[in-house]
Amino acid sequence: MAAIKAVETWTGPGKSDGVIVPLRPEENAVHPINHKNYFEHWYFDAKLSDGHVVIGFLQASELINRKPGVELHVYKPSGEKLSVTRLYPKDQVSTSTTGFDVRIGDNFGSAEFPEGGGLPSYRVHLAEEDMEFDLTYHNEIPGWKPGGGMTRYGDTEFFAWVVPSPKARVEGTVRFGGRELEARGIGYQDHNWGVGDMKRIIAYWYWGRLYVDEFTLLYAYVKTQKKYGGHCSTPLMLAMGDEVILSSGEMTLETGPTVFNATANRDYPSSLDIGITGSVGLRLDVREVIDAHNFLEDLPVVRSKAIQPVINKLIGRPGYFRFDSDFKLHVEHKGETYDKSGVTLHEMVALK
Repeated sequence: MAAIKAVETWTGPGKSDGVIVPLRPEENAVHPINHKNYFEHWYFDAKLSDGHVVIGFLQASELINRKPGVELHVYKPSGEKLSVTRLYPKDQVSTSTTGFDVRIGDNFGSAEFPEGGGLPSYRVHLAEEDMEFDLTYHNEIPGWKPGGGMTRYGDTEFFAWVVPSPKARVEGTVRFGGRELEARGIGYQDHNWGVGDMKRIIAYWYWGRLYVDEFTLLYAYVKTQKKYGGHCSTPLMLAMGDEVILSSGEMTLETGPTVFNATANRDYPSSLDIGITGSVGLRLDVREVIDAHNFLEDLPVVRSKAIQPVINKLIGRPGYFRFDSDFKLHVEHKGETYDKSGVTLHEMVALK
């Protein structure tokens, strides 16, 4: 049986965008699709000046159970993680098809565009149990998408990814555990939607970004299952100041020696080498695993340590990692070269 073909939507030449077009407001709006495998969510994060990292989701249709909901996560500087997740009935969801205007229960997100032009701001308010985020994201870079922002898998399935806030100045308040923090930091927002059972389509992905001096870099490496040809989507965006100077799907990625992590019950690469010949090179060396999760433990029937080895043989070792890594960045642009270094967060998700 022939593999299902994956088709990306770069504008050209080749797997790149020769002309980089700013994101339209409606591309960050809801895209409702009447299909049992429809999913859509908006993701926000912020690294605060005091070392806390906060992450939030507004979900019109959550990726696994296809129900609306919200998620709030806080990573403390100590490494402790706090989380709240809540599902909502559809009658408590309100969205717009013309711009970012989402309400789920009392949680909401909205966009504001300055009169006369300029970059937008996004506000997100999430409050569940003893956690609350009230944050405004002031864009410092225009919104971006890789090509047409979509990869198609056969005739009906697809995955869309757009990035309304590649880099934003964040301000507001964060509350958890009886504490309230004045939030100041750097943030990011993206938006995904599509049709399909992603755990059946995708084998694994790496995703990350970094901010250093005048450069912002985003990347993803997404490999499909054998049924979908083992296709690799490799988008990368590089901005210099407030201008996106590179949008390409010609990124290469090489992994270093693997390390076993007992919490996730699987290996992860100790390093990543990412690059586009003649433009950019990035080396990531993992210094710390700050979050690891074995997805099988989310299923009550397979939590037993006795049955997990059997399940591993049948479906693999699905898991999640969030890393804190040292990086070295090399950029070549208009005859100049730049070498930067620092520390950044990135993630790995394996679905098999």
